[in-house]
Amino acid sequence: MRVLIRPEARDDLRNASAWYAKQGPGLGLSFLAAIRQQLLQIRERPEAFPIFQSQTRRALIKRFPYGIIFLVQRDQERIIVLAVLHCGRDPLLWQARSQF
Repeated sequence: MRVLIRPEARDDLRNASAWYAKQGPGLGLSFLAAIRQQLLQIRERPEAFPIFQSQTRRALIKRFPYGIIFLVQRDQERIIVLAVLHCGRDPLLWQARSQF
């Protein structure tokens, strides 16, 4: 399956990695490495992650309080990453992204 990352999710990643980079040397890169690892897991076994809301699923990131919120479209053989957000953020921030 292909993994497509929506522009808004790319912005989430850039903002979070920039914030972590300011917190300590190498922390931004560690965050991105953890994201990459989880994206590989999502691509290999998307249904292994629990349904979060409606048809979306969420994969939590080890060592960081973030989740990757994604939608599996089996008929199109793709996974769409809708958001990469801090787990304490308001879920309304990403819900509009699932409408496309």
